[in-house]
This record gives sequence, structure tokens and C-alpha cells, in this order.
Amino acid sequence: MTLHLFDTATRTLREFTPLIPGQATIYLCGATVQSEPHIGHVRSGVAFDVLRRWLRATDHQVTFVRNVTDINDKILHKAAEASRPWWEWAATYERAFDRAYDTLGILPPTAQPRATGHITQIIELTQRLIAARHAYAAAGNVYFDVHSFPAYGALARLNPEDLQQGESLGMGKRDPQDFTLWKAHKPGEPVWPSPWGPGRPGWHVECSAMATTYLGAEFDIHCGGMDLLFPHHENEVAQSRAAGDGFARYWLHNGWVSLGGEKMSKSLGNVLSVPNVLTNVRAVELRYYLGSAHYRSMLEYSEQALDDAAAAYRRLESFVRKVNDDADGVPAGKWTDAFADALNNDLGVPKALAEIHQLVTEGNKALAGNDTATAADIAAQVRGMLDILGLDPLNSHWDHRTNSPATQHALNALITAQLEQRESARAAQDWPAADKVRDRLAAANIDVTDTPEGPTWAFHKK
Repeated sequence: MTLHLFDTATRTLREFTPLIPGQATIYLCGATVQSEPHIGHVRSGVAFDVLRRWLRATDHQVTFVRNVTDINDKILHKAAEASRPWWEWAATYERAFDRAYDTLGILPPTAQPRATGHITQIIELTQRLIAARHAYAAAGNVYFDVHSFPAYGALARLNPEDLQQGESLGMGKRDPQDFTLWKAHKPGEPVWPSPWGPGRPGWHVECSAMATTYLGAEFDIHCGGMDLLFPHHENEVAQSRAAGDGFARYWLHNGWVSLGGEKMSKSLGNVLSVPNVLTNVRAVELRYYLGSAHYRSMLEYSEQALDDAAAAYRRLESFVRKVNDDADGVPAGKWTDAFADALNNDLGVPKALAEIHQLVTEGNKALAGNDTATAADIAAQVRGMLDILGLDPLNSHWDHRTNSPATQHALNALITAQLEQRESARAAQDWPAADKVRDRLAAANIDVTDTPEGPTWAFHKK
């Protein structure tokens, strides 16, 4: 079976046929860096990291672009509330997201463009839309004319007449359904020059400009959370195709992480930050949990479900490590047909994991019967399949992250106590004492980052 993916645009399972044979181009809507990442934010990173790894394993050269939205209304509002420069606020949380992605073993993207680094491309795209009479300028703003694009609403399968953009009517806006491509300057906001006057880009136009800059006018796959389907992705399709670009050939959307049946979000106050969750389970166990359900399904969070996932992973890990120790090393082997069939069927990770667990059951029986050769063969297969899921316990990324949750909790408590001493010294303007704490942590290979919400720490990346 060849790879088939569920395409949101057609609502069908389609065989994946890349634009260029042997290559795959993927764009993932990345973080809006306004706050600390929670586990709902990084689920898409885990889900589509599996897609990338499977494509690479099946001999595709993958170009994977994941953007950073580093300018929008929420970032400006939160930075202003904290009396911080907007760029400092965005940079602080961009680093926080990068740490979370790395901690969970998510491969770094081929490119990670920022919206503010692509103002020229955004302006050029907006000019093309105006020239094609799909956009209009008014009072320093530029709006996309939704009614000029008959296919609007097709991706989300919504009637344009019933849609709300979540934007105010705005000066010169002809219709509430039109959306903003360029925002006229407001006092206190960052500003860039444009043919329509000083201002800044709208949200949706950023991704169209960045995706086509790195992947071309037409590319293979566009990924993101299902919460982005409307208006963000619908608007991306409209503005890109209205400008004459083929844009994405497949659309993939992951389900969100919910708590009590509601989407995990800042507004609901039910956020579980990645650093906080990692005081209870290891990073590899959190990755297993986030990736264990089918990527299109909702993942209802509970501490019990997280604990069960951690226990399930430890069963696989224990088998691989025991065989590896007994055999003085086990190389990563090839996957089974059942595993390949599972992933080729729209990234069916639950069935793929079921195949791995079944093999581990057989491997443990082999160990019990002193059949070390069979156990070693099975362990090699298990390693190879876990590696595609980003979960190989012997991979160097995880091998130095094997402390127990209790050990991690104790370490976090000790470092937090040191940071509290430093904050007390800083409050008393005892700078030598504060610097002494930072130096002591640095000597232990621990970096301290001061954020608007207090200091955070991470192991230094060599």
C-alpha cells in the first residue's frame, strides 16, 4: 500500500503523489509566539513530525517549513500589558517554543521564517491581489474582497454569507466578510512602509507569502490544527489562488487537545504548559502520549491517560533496553508490513503502536524462553519502528533524558529554589549575589532566561 492521506479540501483519503517524484514539500502553521507553549500547541508538531519521518524513511527528500508568527494583535496586547517591547516579548516565547519542540524530539524545520522577516514578500503578494481586483485599499488598509473569489468557503465547507472573520468592520471596509491584508498604522504599534502608507501585515497573508517564498507557487502539503481551518486556512487558499498560485495540493489538519470536552486555550484558563507537564512525566513519555491517538482525533487530557501512556511506553523501553544490554547492542532494524500499512493509511499511529506492542509481547516470551536471538531480532524491529515515531529509547536524543519523573521533579525544585534566591537578590539590588547564582547554574550547564513572567531555565545546548 502506498501512502494515503486524508485531504481536508476533498474530504477523501487520497494517494500521496508529490509534485516532484521523490520529493515532498510541507508547510506547517507554526506558533504565534504570545505565551508559554502548552501541550495543545505542540500536538501538531508531534503529529506532522511523524509524517516527515515516514516520508524520509520511504525515500523522500523532505523540505519542511514551519513559520513563526511574531507580530499580531495578541502579541502587541500582551507586550503592552507587561510594558515590554513587542519584539522582546515575541523573541522570548519563540525561544520557549523552540525549547519545547526540541525537548519533545521534534526535528528542526528545514526553514523557520518569521512574519516580520518577509514584509517585502507580503507587500508584493498584496500588490498582485490589488492588480487582479481581488483586493482594495482604503484609508491605509488593504482588504481582500471575499465576493470576488467564488470558491471562498470551499475548504472549510462553509457558506460565505454565514461567516464572520472575527475582525471589526474597519475604515473603508466594504463588507464584514472581507479580511485584512495590510493594517494602517496605529499609535504605539510597530510600523513598516508600504505603497498604502505605514502599517503592518494582517495575519493570514503572512503564511501565503512565506509558504510560496520557500516552497514555490505550488507545493505538496499544508498542515495545521483544525482550529485554523477557518478563517486562517480558508483565507490562505483564497488569497493565494486569487493571486494565481496553485498553493497546497493536500491539506492535513490535526485534532486539538481538550480538557473537559473543551479546546485547551488561554481563554479557558485550562492550560497545561509543557515545562509543567514535564515535572510529572519524561519528555519521551509526553511525546508518546501526544502521538498515540490518531492525529485527526480529539485528545481528551487527563492525568490518568497521561500516566497510562507513560506506563505503555516504559513497557516498550524496558524490553529494548534489556535486550540491548544482554546482547551488547542492538541496531535499529526494518519495520514490519503491518506497521507500514498502518502509517500508509493516513498515518495510523494507533495501529502502528499496536503492532509494536504485539512484537514486544513476543519478544518478552522469547526472553523468558532464553531465545536471545529471536529477542534481538524483534528488538531491532521495535527500535526501527519506534525511531520513525520519534520514540527510539536508544536514540541519543532520549538516552540522556532518562531520569525518572521523581528525579526531574527534585531537580526542578532545587533549581527553582536557586532562581528564587537570585530574584530576591535582584529585588534587593544585590547584583553580585544575583550574578553568583547565575554563574553557579551556568557552571552546572544550566541556562537562565529572564522572561516577563519570571526566570526560566534549560540545559545548555552544546
